[in-house]
Amino acid sequence: MSSSGKPLFDVGAGSTDLEPPVRAFRLVLLLGQRLRYLMDERLRPDGLTTQQAALLTAVLALGRPTLTEAAAALGSTHQNVAQLVAALTRKGLLRVESDPADRRRRRLVATEANGEYWRNRDDGDHAAVADWFGALRPAEIATLCDLAERVLADLADRRPAPAPTGPE
Repeated sequence: MSSSGKPLFDVGAGSTDLEPPVRAFRLVLLLGQRLRYLMDERLRPDGLTTQQAALLTAVLALGRPTLTEAAAALGSTHQNVAQLVAALTRKGLLRVESDPADRRRRRLVATEANGEYWRNRDDGDHAAVADWFGALRPAEIATLCDLAERVLADLADRRPAPAPTGPE
């Protein structure tokens, strides 16, 4: 709800003005923004953001990716990920190394300080995330994950359509 009492983005169950895909888009967008805000608040005391944590997760999952590979995994721009890398390098959670097979390529590597940091807080973060999804039963969470994975897989190779141009 907005401060005026009107449903925000008109996404409620009674919304008749929105096509179902548009309503789904708005709901997923709002949910993602809310979850990011909640995690940002948890990470803020340590000077981290959800985006930085996502990059660290991607680096660990990909195993020494290039900046381009990490950007693709996050669905982000090279420039945005370069800024995240710079911040995490300053914090000692990430380092950039030359690729032994091709010295022109740079590889992202999580540091031991990164591992230690997450070992000390993962349980609390996982409990918070479980609480955020507390309105759903386990089977509903599984369904949510299945549906989100299906949409993500379908979107994986799509490029944005050109924006419509206005009257000339």
